[in-house]
Amino acid sequence: MNKFDIKNKLYKPIVLFSLVLLIKSAVAWFVVFNDGPNWSMVLTEIPFFIIVFSLIEWLASKRKILYYMIANLLITVIYFSVLMYYKYYGVIATYHALQQADKVTKVGESTYSLIAPYYLFIFVDIIFFLFFMFRPKYIAKWKERGLKRMNRAVLLVITAVSIGLCFFSIWPNHASMNEIKKAESMGILNYELYTLFADTTEDEELIDSKEITQQAVNELKGIQEPATPQFYGADKGKNLIVVQMESFQSFLLGLTIDGQEITPNLNKLVQENTYFNNFYTNAGQGTTSDAEFVVNTSFYVPKNEPATSSAYMEKSVPSLPKLLASNGYDTATFHTNSVDFWNRKELYKAVGFDTYYDQAFFGDDDHIAFGASDEVLFAKTVPQLSKMDAGDKPFYAMVISMTAHHPYHMPEDKYKMELPERFEGTLLGNYIRAQNYADYAMGQFLKELKTSGLWDDSLVVFYGDHQGLPMYTLGSDEKELINGLVGHEYGYTDMFNIPFIVHSPSAKLPAVMDHTGGQVDILPTVANLLGVSVQNQLHFGEDLFNQQTNLLPVRHFLPTGSFINDKSIYVTGDAYADGTNYSQLDNSSLEGGSTEAQFDAVQRLLHLSNSYILQLPDLEQ
Repeated sequence: MNKFDIKNKLYKPIVLFSLVLLIKSAVAWFVVFNDGPNWSMVLTEIPFFIIVFSLIEWLASKRKILYYMIANLLITVIYFSVLMYYKYYGVIATYHALQQADKVTKVGESTYSLIAPYYLFIFVDIIFFLFFMFRPKYIAKWKERGLKRMNRAVLLVITAVSIGLCFFSIWPNHASMNEIKKAESMGILNYELYTLFADTTEDEELIDSKEITQQAVNELKGIQEPATPQFYGADKGKNLIVVQMESFQSFLLGLTIDGQEITPNLNKLVQENTYFNNFYTNAGQGTTSDAEFVVNTSFYVPKNEPATSSAYMEKSVPSLPKLLASNGYDTATFHTNSVDFWNRKELYKAVGFDTYYDQAFFGDDDHIAFGASDEVLFAKTVPQLSKMDAGDKPFYAMVISMTAHHPYHMPEDKYKMELPERFEGTLLGNYIRAQNYADYAMGQFLKELKTSGLWDDSLVVFYGDHQGLPMYTLGSDEKELINGLVGHEYGYTDMFNIPFIVHSPSAKLPAVMDHTGGQVDILPTVANLLGVSVQNQLHFGEDLFNQQTNLLPVRHFLPTGSFINDKSIYVTGDAYADGTNYSQLDNSSLEGGSTEAQFDAVQRLLHLSNSYILQLPDLEQ
């Protein structure tokens, strides 16, 4: 074969576009999979390209090259979405994530900050093709090539072989529970196709609501509710103030850099109140709004979508606001963003808040991230709380901070600490500086609560909503920096560990609680302190002052089946047996850190939660 023949074959659209897309797939594999690009990538990705391009060869005639370019663009967008999504969430994006694409425009700065320059390389060919497509002499050449039909026999053979290769990539790996491993074994595009097919053909059968009882939940978790709970009613009749802290992780507490405390106000809060040091986020794809849902319902989030974008919002969900309202409380929630963002208006209706205060109330002065700053949030919230406190009823108020939101770009006039040069210009440095400011604003809030008398008349709890520093986002230099701060290799147990701090006016609680807890446990824990019974309200959390063991499913950010127990975070492999346990102490691998019975119980708990919610009465409009 001479050079002309080789060149002619390479210029065949099906060959040229397949090679171009193979390079793009290599970029995605380099970002997403630990092993990076390899020969299995060729055997899993190229057959998918050929099937798509074969359809064009069979069906198209005059505009064949245009269809090739459209297919190239669509597949490029899929690869780009996969690597961008993985960079923050650590999971493979599917069509479920793309359904939330409208949210990207509202968190643009956060999204754009994840883009490494070489990611844009995968769009270079599209720009190149467009440049030449609009030049007359090249248009004529492309039209000529587009009119040439491939040999039908050859086309039939390569299509059949490609379909066979795709099938044998998908089927042997379809039972794997680890979505990352599944995508690597199937190929990214095959995995996307399989997910779409599986979700439309494999409906989860709901468990009969008669089988979903508190006893069934407790047995799966291995707990029994005490006949006489400790601390029951310790703060009976007090207000409840719940403060959700944006992106706050526990490793920051007590941490100093060059002698400077990052969170001096929260450090003091921890020392003077009850601190749960082994507490974890239960948020899923909806991150902040998911945390709001879990805390206010004690249910788990749905599998493939934010709670606020799911069928859950069509149901009358048992909740903390409804529970407290039935016990004589007024309820309100405070957030400086628009109530329409993440469908919070539907969330607040579903869980039953009496009143919400959003951007329309707080305005947009001192704008940081997506709304008015935490200083404005707290300054305008306290007078409203005082008005509620002056009424005849106690109140429940949820206050949601937002300033310390990814990518943590703070105005210089908000800097409250000096950072060493090695932290400047890094995501870690920006995160520390943002949380230092958030702590400063929190200090102002605490001062106003005490001055107004609300502190002494309220049960006040503080917790982080979700992880702020995904391990997948950090560069090698940043990983070295954070490893030095936490004293070991930064990993899952650091990333998902968030603070939970309880201020009780009764002052009868322990200083530190060591056993495992999560956001799903907040509802029964505060209800116990307030002397409000949850016996007639199904909940998947537990009262952390009266239990010593826990089992927490992890949604979305880890492979299906992953969970947190009393010793470790278990991350699923293809099945339970080849999963890994990470010690809660130092993120090291821990032999025997979990059991298969716990693994099975977690699947059942998630199924019970989902089944129960979907069979609840529809919300009255």
